[in-house]
Amino acid sequence: MSVAVKANSRLEERFDLWDHNGNGVIERSDFEQEIRGILDRFGADASAPGAAALRAAYLGLFDRLARAAGTEELSKEDFLRAAEAEIVSRGNAGFAEVLQPTIQAILAIADTDGDGEISPVELERWFAAIGLSADQARDAFDQIDTDGDGSLSVGELVAAVRDYHLGKNDIPLLGV
Repeated sequence: MSVAVKANSRLEERFDLWDHNGNGVIERSDFEQEIRGILDRFGADASAPGAAALRAAYLGLFDRLARAAGTEELSKEDFLRAAEAEIVSRGNAGFAEVLQPTIQAILAIADTDGDGEISPVELERWFAAIGLSADQARDAFDQIDTDGDGSLSVGELVAAVRDYHLGKNDIPLLGV
């Protein structure tokens, strides 16, 4: 499978995961449900530390994609076109600008010890929250921890998500 085909396939997987109500379009309500799901999976509520940042990041991401698509109801084609324009075609800068705030916000929820990084145990909890196994978390941690310091920085996580969506790694970062 070519890198371009793999990247497109992964964006389609992301679309399917974000279309929570299964109506064939991504709407703001789907992102609201995603936010609630993340908070629920980590046992946090809307008043938890980091919850406001998570909400702002996710809704900011939705707003940016909706503006790029020219609609508040993104079909799969709209989503793929907007993601390509806003993120993929812009490479590292697009991922850092568009997805890094979302990754940082998730990190703030998943970072239970508050050290600003994700430990192996925290990644395992994160993966359990998205329906993946402890073995998958350990394997992913080893692949993502590029500097070998035993924790994952925002930069390492952004790079892993970017590389996943560009088809450069097969780390299971989307969940089920």
